[in-house]
Amino acid sequence: MPLLTGLMQRFSRERPFDGLAIAACLHITAETAVLVRLLRAGGASVSLAASNPLSTQDDIAAALAVRYGIAVFARAGVDRRAYYRHIELALAGPPTGAGQAGQLSQAGPDLVIDDGGDLVNTLHTQAAALLPKVKGGCESTTSGVLRLRRMAAEGALAFPMIAASDTATKRMVDNTSGTGQSVIDGILRATNTLLAGKTVVVAGFGASGRGVAERARGFGAQVIVTEVDPVRALDASLRGFRVLPMAEAAPVGEVFITATGSVDVIATEHLAVMRDGAILANAGHFDVEIDVRALASFAASVHRDVRPHVDAYDLGDGRTLLLLAEGRVVNLVAAEGHPPEVMDLAFGIEALALAWLALNAGKLPAGVHEVPADIDAEAAGLVLATAGTSIDALTPAQLSYRESWRIGS
Repeated sequence: MPLLTGLMQRFSRERPFDGLAIAACLHITAETAVLVRLLRAGGASVSLAASNPLSTQDDIAAALAVRYGIAVFARAGVDRRAYYRHIELALAGPPTGAGQAGQLSQAGPDLVIDDGGDLVNTLHTQAAALLPKVKGGCESTTSGVLRLRRMAAEGALAFPMIAASDTATKRMVDNTSGTGQSVIDGILRATNTLLAGKTVVVAGFGASGRGVAERARGFGAQVIVTEVDPVRALDASLRGFRVLPMAEAAPVGEVFITATGSVDVIATEHLAVMRDGAILANAGHFDVEIDVRALASFAASVHRDVRPHVDAYDLGDGRTLLLLAEGRVVNLVAAEGHPPEVMDLAFGIEALALAWLALNAGKLPAGVHEVPADIDAEAAGLVLATAGTSIDALTPAQLSYRESWRIGS
């Protein structure tokens, strides 16, 4: 991860987080460990919880705690109650080192990094006493940004949050390229199915759904896209994909992949008409896009782990539906998530944005803010430089032409 490595050296000199506490809720992987070490190098004390228990790598969590002294509150496979308890502990802060063993500081964080919105939601609903200290934070995902915008619209968001997922660079590299590749990787590892010739239904044609659809087509699949947004549906159609409502796609699809950030995208009425052996996978952040509870309610029997991360739901009418990763994000549960090159850029943008926020937090109102365009360009330029790629620069004459309306054609 050359971008984060370079920023680690820079932050060690500049110390943008000196004296600040950062609470993070992220997928605990090797890539995240590099980001956490970068924050520490910048002067922060860091407490970390998992944004998905099924993606937590226990060896990474242990290494961060033992080797680097990070306060990590996470364990693979915990239930919902423990998951939220870990978030609460991360918000409370690292152990004080004084008094009773394990006693927690109640100072709370100065900055937050979230992946999906659960940390910010818990902070506002269960730990509101800590809100006055929080200067702001970054959100990594489109799903999380949607939740933040709803909070802001209701006047509930108490501090500025940077929508790190909304930059052009991150959408291109992380969402479209990273998600597209890693989701297909997760499905293939879990099922060992042949995609060529199969009908793959991709729900949602945002940056992530587009990447998934394009990669599935690259494997020879016949791809159907479902959408609620007419502009995105038109985009899918102009790119050569067949666009249908889910009600029409459900009876013909063989592999279903949700990538919307919404709820009940695949609902009871869709499950009722699917083909025997249909594969269900979710590429969105939360396990609500496929109605797993409805699937369980009318299944005659459920066979867990018929293959790793594959559950078979026998419906009693001769059909069996295969659910991957319990309906959670399939690329991080059944595979390894994004490649390090993708997370290098994504986390680099977040680190630069968080450092900018630490410097400017008092100048920003509560609400959702975009990453400054110069930070997005800086991150892209740094990645190109690490790859040994150089690009052209505008000449003075070109700059003058672009900036003046008086020069005619």
